Amino acid sequence: MDRPIDLFGALAPEGAWSVSAVNRRARAAVEGTLEPLWVEGEITGLKDFGGNWYFSLRDSLAQVRCVMFRDDARRVPAAPTEGMKVYAFGRATVYEKRGEFQLAVARLMSTEAGGLFRLAFERARAALAKEGILDRPRKPLPRYPRWIVVVTSADGAALRDIIAVAARRWPVAQIAVIGTRVQGDGAVDEVVRALQTVARLTKADVAIVGRGGGSKEDLQVFNEERVARAVAAVPVPVISAVGHETDVTLCDLVADHRAATPSAAAQMATPDRDEVLGDLGHLGVRLAHGLSSRVERMEERVGRTTDRLVGAVERRLEAARYQLSVVSGRLDALSPLGVLARGFAVPRNGTGRVLRRTADFHAGDRFALRVVDGTVNARVEN
Repeated sequence: MDRPIDLFGALAPEGAWSVSAVNRRARAAVEGTLEPLWVEGEITGLKDFGGNWYFSLRDSLAQVRCVMFRDDARRVPAAPTEGMKVYAFGRATVYEKRGEFQLAVARLMSTEAGGLFRLAFERARAALAKEGILDRPRKPLPRYPRWIVVVTSADGAALRDIIAVAARRWPVAQIAVIGTRVQGDGAVDEVVRALQTVARLTKADVAIVGRGGGSKEDLQVFNEERVARAVAAVPVPVISAVGHETDVTLCDLVADHRAATPSAAAQMATPDRDEVLGDLGHLGVRLAHGLSSRVERMEERVGRTTDRLVGAVERRLEAARYQLSVVSGRLDALSPLGVLARGFAVPRNGTGRVLRRTADFHAGDRFALRVVDGTVNARVEN
């Protein structure tokens, strides 16, 4: 049996209730009765006004009006699309101005694997691939880095792991830290500015950017297209160390190298000191052996060259002696002494002039007759 209605007890102190007062009481009743809850439904009638999203969630039997204000919408990796099935977390309330029951949504994620984070990831990756950023040549890591720049949280375990590994493996390297937030509001802007700072550092040899593990929402900063573009713009080799081995972010795709963890990134960026010392020792042995072998070969070469030089000099001297003997024979044949040795004699008058004709001889003249072994004084008889 229906309870009787108290017509006069339903009045307000001043009379009838105003519409705004009714809506205000309805809002207080709804918000005081219903705790925040997750609602599953299909998005319809999505509209964006100044960053605020207005839409309805529906199923096969009913629908509920929803609003997601700008500050909450910013945390969603990608805007939902018409007809997308989602999970919405929010508080039931009443929009007093219109007297509409609605859900004030604070969190939104797709019901599909990966949710809206996967949708944002694929959209950004497609844009980067279209511009060729994902296919650009990768910069090789320096063999012996002197300056390593790390972009991560200054208070995180990732930084401590990187410093510990680098100090153990390659203590001569200097580590510059650009501390940033790696999740939450403002983290994207900070990471982008930090990477732009790295691009201006002339001493940097290699950069490490990343953080420790976390949920997909925690890693979302490194799935932002702006951060990925900033990584690709760094002129020195960049190692991406975001999350764990199973997590792949946009930064991993655009970086020159990817490490499963921050510790692995530090190991990738630095050589092992003990191995380098061992290599130097082996190199010293090889150099000493090589120098010894080179000296031996040079000695053998010098010895062979000396022998060839001595042989060449001896042959040259022999040839010179032979030529000298030939010339000497010719000179002997042409020498007056040679002629005298064959029995000839040369007459000379008192002034030394050679008497060649009979007309040069006058009876009673004295002259000298030069023979091979001396001079004979003579006189013309007739």
